[in-house]
Amino acid sequence: MTDELSPPDQEWTEDEAPPGEGDEESTAPTFILFLAGESFALELDLLRQWVDDLLVPTYVREPSPTAPWCLRWWEHDEVLARLHALWLAWQEQTDPEAGGWTGPSTWHRDHLDPTLREVRAPDGPLWRCMSDPDKDMHRVNVVVGAEQSLSLEPSGFAPA
Repeated sequence: MTDELSPPDQEWTEDEAPPGEGDEESTAPTFILFLAGESFALELDLLRQWVDDLLVPTYVREPSPTAPWCLRWWEHDEVLARLHALWLAWQEQTDPEAGGWTGPSTWHRDHLDPTLREVRAPDGPLWRCMSDPDKDMHRVNVVVGAEQSLSLEPSGFAPA
């Protein structure tokens, strides 16, 4: 029995490809947590460049206990994921073909502001980090498990 909402299975010949496959214009970028190896490294390098050159100098104010920041933000899975999503939205919203004239405004309202509120919240993913990565307060992936015990071990996410 098939699900009425799912499309029927389609057989493709060697000369054909499903819609979107092989067509670079219609393929969406891959979310960074789904990448591995060289693809992950390249995407992280591009993201770090955007964060260092645009995001931090323009939008990240002085770190404080109520608005933490970590110079090693990419070591925090949640921050990595959120900033990558923010960067993808920035690429789309600042493209006049996609975002139109109001794209940048929409990006600020719908993407930047909520992301920075979550990432820099006093109880957010950077709550144990200081602005200096050499300080003892830098902790990666503090996980509260089923037994409510704190683990300072890195999470299971490890790009290959």
